[in-house]
Amino acid sequence: MEQRGKFILMTLPEFAQWLDNNSFSRTIRLIQNHHTYIPGYTHFRGNNHFSMLIGMENAHLQRGFNEIAQNLTTFPDGRVAVCRDFNKIPGGIKGANTYGICMEHIGNFDTGGDIMTAAHTDAILEANALLCKKFSLIASSDTVVYHHWWDLNSGLRTNGSGSTKSCPGTNFFGGNKVADAEAHFIPRVAALINLTTAPPAILWEGLVNANSLFVRENADANARALRSLSRSTPVMVYEERNGWLRIHPSRQEWVAARFVTRNQVPVPMGQVEITASTLRVRNEPKGDATVLRSLAQGTRLPYFEAHNGWLRVHAYQSEWIAERFTHSV
Repeated sequence: MEQRGKFILMTLPEFAQWLDNNSFSRTIRLIQNHHTYIPGYTHFRGNNHFSMLIGMENAHLQRGFNEIAQNLTTFPDGRVAVCRDFNKIPGGIKGANTYGICMEHIGNFDTGGDIMTAAHTDAILEANALLCKKFSLIASSDTVVYHHWWDLNSGLRTNGSGSTKSCPGTNFFGGNKVADAEAHFIPRVAALINLTTAPPAILWEGLVNANSLFVRENADANARALRSLSRSTPVMVYEERNGWLRIHPSRQEWVAARFVTRNQVPVPMGQVEITASTLRVRNEPKGDATVLRSLAQGTRLPYFEAHNGWLRVHAYQSEWIAERFTHSV
């Protein structure tokens, strides 16, 4: 670990220890991922971490910021630097900063740009996982987010439509779209978190039946709009209250119930208890599929489908466990 002024440069194990040793007063709900574009890999010489950080801060000061915008920076050699106090709101994504940690990844990860090093790949994935674990976030496209998903003018989440940046790059872990993140990035982050608890229970699933539906921060038509959902967007419902539906497992994100059509509720085939010390949940019914999380021994949960020795343990999504490490209850 090396410190110059407020900048703290660390290896990943040092960063993990630093997170464990510090507590933060600010509520964190989003881990923002950005690429710097400039400076990129050609500007990194292997020993100029601090001069690059100072250069970025000077550029941010010239743009009217009061200091460097990001809380954290990752480098091509796999090291990370704390830049802005985690208790300070960053200047990362208009409309998504209040509860966010802003992380800049050195490089241009648009198609045709820099080729991410293996060390940098590991650093980006592990830093996201460590932050999720520290702030008790379940890795999803609602918690691990890309700058590209927010409109630059309105500050609303549009999932890539409107006036947007390509950040963190059109070739960032397979692309910058929500579907790209959910297919290629977020499952790898989730596997590193190694969650040992089941996700919150979903009451039911539905589809948006309006052309545009605001997601609000409280169950109130006058509450602040966080983003909008387009027609036929699937939503998971975790709570119902006076004509409103909470559609996030841990955050206060609500939509008006009359604009959501309820899908038929699947009936569980049975319930099992985990007999292994930990059991991995995978995104397909096979042993080499992506690990989504882990369940602790003794966890009981329903299953909705059985296939070749595997059980689907999510009512709506493809989440599977090996049947041989369970028994029926």
